[in-house]
Amino acid sequence: MPDREKSRVDLDGVPETLLWNLYQRATEARRPDAVLRDPKAVELVDSLDYPFADRFGTGSLGQWQALRARCFDEEVRRFLAEHPGGQVVALGEGLETQFWRVDDGRVRWLTVDLPETVELRTRLFPDDPPRRRTLAGSALDDEWMPHVDPAEGLLLSAQGLLMYFQPDEVHRLIARCAERFPGATMVFDGVPPWFSRRTLSGQMKTAQGYQAPPMPWAVDAAEKARIRALPNIAELRDLRPPRGRGPLYGAVFPVLNRLRAVRELGVTGLPIMTARFAAST
Repeated sequence: MPDREKSRVDLDGVPETLLWNLYQRATEARRPDAVLRDPKAVELVDSLDYPFADRFGTGSLGQWQALRARCFDEEVRRFLAEHPGGQVVALGEGLETQFWRVDDGRVRWLTVDLPETVELRTRLFPDDPPRRRTLAGSALDDEWMPHVDPAEGLLLSAQGLLMYFQPDEVHRLIARCAERFPGATMVFDGVPPWFSRRTLSGQMKTAQGYQAPPMPWAVDAAEKARIRALPNIAELRDLRPPRGRGPLYGAVFPVLNRLRAVRELGVTGLPIMTARFAAST
């Protein structure tokens, strides 16, 4: 696209992370041997007036990010196979292009995100089909909940979101969802404590100067125990990233990911979990 036709983007702080995630996925998707096919992400990067490489580097974490996205994709596809016509609510979706990767022609998709992100999404995706809706607001508020229809099954997704909240905010959100949507499932990820500490001290910075925002919520065995103890949590289950390309992602990491202690270190990938909510009695 010529520069004059590109959409200008001006984000900072937590909202800017959606551009990092998008760029990493698109970098991976451009490879002929990509572990994630994501033509929509490539299209978006090419349509934006933003210095991706100058800000984020070469996209060297593309496969790492793509495998995380695939882990979420597989959980969504599993849900849709069991609940045709069910609803997926994507909290803090940013510029994730998951809908186009997993759409089975029946899923009802609801995106909930901050107003500045919704403005950008609306500009880039001007023609939402009837099955895909977008609401402006915080995932921490209850205003989005009346727009959810769990009649045909419900999956809540929070990819790359909860780590930016305080621990008590995460607990309240999960507990509120479990209370409001009995029988539903929530899939989400976090960061390990060492990663959280580095963001809080400003040490997570690229060579180009991009600094990751603070991530105060961290996941370890003790935090998982706290989530399991929340009201109406029937089960909390770890997910493993799929096998990737090359000796590291294709051989070493899959073996190490069989060990829970290694998974929780966050070296082979961020902790990804599903919480199943207790059904109403």
